[in-house]
Amino acid sequence: MIKKFILLVLLILLFSSNKPAQAASLCRKLSGNTICILNIKRSAKYHWQYQAMVSINGIERPMELYNCRDRFRIQDDGNIKDFEPNGAGKLICSFFKE
Repeated sequence: MIKKFILLVLLILLFSSNKPAQAASLCRKLSGNTICILNIKRSAKYHWQYQAMVSINGIERPMELYNCRDRFRIQDDGNIKDFEPNGAGKLICSFFKE
């Protein structure tokens, strides 16, 4: 009887546990564009660099490396692009600067 009770309690705890909430994306309107940060990680070694996945007007970009010190981003294929005026780079660097 006690074993059944313990099993029942364990099953209730197992199925009633809260799942971790998924973080909502951070979106802002800049110059008529809606820019959302979908996923972001700060570099431990270079605190001015962020790996981020963004969407601009609902179109997702693959993960890119944003360099806030020198104001450029490195795309998935290795191409280096300067930050666009009022673009995702500006949003990332302005929200997460020290």
